[in-house]
Amino acid sequence: MSNCIAAMATAVGKASLCVVRISGDDSFSVAKKVFIPINKNKDVEKQKGYSALFGHFYRNGVEIDQAVALFFAAPKSYTGENVVEISCHGGVAIADQLLKACYEAGAVPAQAGEFTKRAFLNGKMSITQAEAVIEMINATSSQALTAAKSALEGHLYQKAKSVRDNLLVLVGHITAYTDFPEEAVEEVSDSEIEEILKKAEQDLKKLIDGYDAGAKIKNGVRTAIVGKPNVGKSTLLNALSGFEKAIVTEIAGTTRDVVEQEVILGGVNLILQDTAGIRETSDIVEAMGIQRSIDRLKDAQLVFCVFDGSKETTDEDIDLAEKCKDNNSIAIINKQDLQQKFDVFKVEKCFKKILYITAKDFYLSKEFEDTVLQVLNIGHIDSQVAAVVNERQFAAVRDAYKAVCDAIDAFNMGQSLDIVGVCLDDALYAIYQLTGENVSEEVVGEVFSKFCVGK
Repeated sequence: MSNCIAAMATAVGKASLCVVRISGDDSFSVAKKVFIPINKNKDVEKQKGYSALFGHFYRNGVEIDQAVALFFAAPKSYTGENVVEISCHGGVAIADQLLKACYEAGAVPAQAGEFTKRAFLNGKMSITQAEAVIEMINATSSQALTAAKSALEGHLYQKAKSVRDNLLVLVGHITAYTDFPEEAVEEVSDSEIEEILKKAEQDLKKLIDGYDAGAKIKNGVRTAIVGKPNVGKSTLLNALSGFEKAIVTEIAGTTRDVVEQEVILGGVNLILQDTAGIRETSDIVEAMGIQRSIDRLKDAQLVFCVFDGSKETTDEDIDLAEKCKDNNSIAIINKQDLQQKFDVFKVEKCFKKILYITAKDFYLSKEFEDTVLQVLNIGHIDSQVAAVVNERQFAAVRDAYKAVCDAIDAFNMGQSLDIVGVCLDDALYAIYQLTGENVSEEVVGEVFSKFCVGK
């Protein structure tokens, strides 16, 4: 069976171009069967890497379309194998003809993520870099893109490698001293052990602490907009969205169900949820909407609690504020264009920040943006800093951290160095899981199953 795979590397549908990628030992010979260059003196099968030819592609001897073929010779290609990328005009019918021609010429359909999987197996990238590829593709905000870029550039792998190398030095000393005492191996000092363990603990803890912010950046932040009826919740949603997503009227109870809209704020994706106004009501339908509002408030990662600054503070306002105090909540005092009667001092203890706006004339100010990022504890993501970008990586870092902490506890309690060494073996095993140096086939399969076919 051929080890040569082929798949669309661009999205299916109408477009100016589509690209079919072929990878494997026989990719040049497969390309020769479907592509004929304009210059008949050029032998497709003998092309050098990093070269291109213009010509036509054929199926069953019939010319289908103009095409450009790009050639990448092993090992200097994305997968580490011979790779040919054939570009033709976009469109479902043309792309289908080119792909089928490649299959008929000896290639087999690529599985999900198989090109990147081959890159990993051929040593072109670490598994953390491979995972960053799909994070780059799925990024919906600039912050998410920056975090993925950091991993793709190998910063997470390098940080893990640094921790690993330091622990290996320590394990080597401990093993030599405990297993070969007759060889008069120089004993590693307590201060050296403590220094290496402390450094590993700090590095791993930093990765763990950054995961929560990273998860918010990657997945978006569930953001509930709550408040009593007619305080300006829907107006705020529309202002943040940039268009009229929610119906705005002066009639209390207009919003009966949760209205959602995603917006990018400060490079972070906020999943805004405009909820029904929270108040006492005998209307069964409105009451159901209000209960959903309360449920969304409890589940939210961020809460915009809107108050009408032109109205006196009521017991309902104070009760609502109390419901917000356990969340990352921001009090938004709306209608600043009117005479102010709202006593913010009665609710301010329940919120991390307070903002004053006029929703109908709202524009996204730097103050608003910075306040949201501060409450979420999400600063600017540095593309040069290592970041954990998925649950698999987080689990491995967490296990390594726990093992290092166990080693520190054993050392501080005066237990023998071989006990410390056992803990460090566990830490190293977890780090190898993180970097892919000791990862199971099942984990590799799970990682690449999340990819699209052409990547």
